[in-house]
Order: sequence, then structure tokens, then C-alpha cells
Amino acid sequence: MSTSHNSRKLAGEARVDPAVRTIRTVTVDDHLIVRSECPQDFAAIRLVNEAAFGRRDEADLVDALRDESAMLHSFVAERARQIVGHALFSRLFIEAGGGPVAAVALAPVAVLPANQGAGIGAQLIHHGLNRLREDGEKIVLVLGEPRYYARFGFSAEKAQRLITPFPPESYMALEFSSAALNGIHGRVRYAAAFGL
Repeated sequence: MSTSHNSRKLAGEARVDPAVRTIRTVTVDDHLIVRSECPQDFAAIRLVNEAAFGRRDEADLVDALRDESAMLHSFVAERARQIVGHALFSRLFIEAGGGPVAAVALAPVAVLPANQGAGIGAQLIHHGLNRLREDGEKIVLVLGEPRYYARFGFSAEKAQRLITPFPPESYMALEFSSAALNGIHGRVRYAAAFGL
């Protein structure tokens, strides 16, 4: 995966203290548990991403973000002691006129094919957004299906002043406060692992 010099420079500012990733378990129902990843999960997380996307790219991205220490939170969904889903949140910056604005990237979100359609991805996203809100984060950005992500409060309209290489109709922002993106216009810089 390629990396640019600018992305690598910004990623240096995005390093995350591993102590931030504390283990907290939430029982969603009698069968599903959502919790923070731990090192014993790494191989299973890789398998979930490879199976969900049918390729290695997203699994490689997860490993690279972990190695780069750009990961803010990485959550797994566990059922019957098997990891069936995964969602990752990493640091990014918006290069605004007044200086870089810290935000969060939601990517990737993956669920084993046999478990898709059961709301596991939604549980992971809800859990992650709640944690980010508790952490004091203000802005989350995602590239994805607008109808799906609208249910969490994401909006393409809120991201329209952000510069990215992505289709504007599929690039969305979520604000944890109504004014978080007011007056912010600039290029979005992801961690180097994204290769953008």
C-alpha cells in the first residue's frame, strides 16, 4: 500500500496512546458481545475483514493502522466465543485555514458473510460512536452507503466543504455538536496507512 510524504508527516501527529484503548465489554443481547480488541484477536480480525470484503486490502489496512499507532478504537463483535464483526476508528485531520482540525475516520466495518444482515455492524458502529462521544471527539467521517449511514446521523451535506478524492454523495460527516464543522473547509488527511 502506497503512502505519501504529506500523509506520513500528518500521521506523526496522529499517534495514539495505547492506554486509550481500554477493554470495555457491552453485552448487546444474550448472544452478542461488543468489546475492544485485544492482541489475541488480531488473527480473527484479519479473517473477518478478508471474508467480508473478499480481498486483503481492508485487513492490511487494519494491521497498518495498528502498526502506525493511528488507531483510536478497534471493536469486535463476539458470538459464541467467535469474532463475527469488527469496526475501526482512526485519527485524521482536516487541513483548515486556522490549522489542522482533529477528526475521526470510521473504516473499515466488517461482518462475516454468514452473520451479515443481523444488525451486528450497526451495533459496532453505535458502540464506537458512543465511545467517541465520551472521549470528547467532535467529528467523524465515513465513506459508504448514504442510506445506511444516515441512520447513525451521517450526512453528505455536512461533508460538502471537505476536500477528498471520494465521490461527494458517498462521503459523509457526523457532528457530535451542531457547530463542529461550522466554518471548516479544507483537505482531509488520513493516516499514512490509507495511502491517500
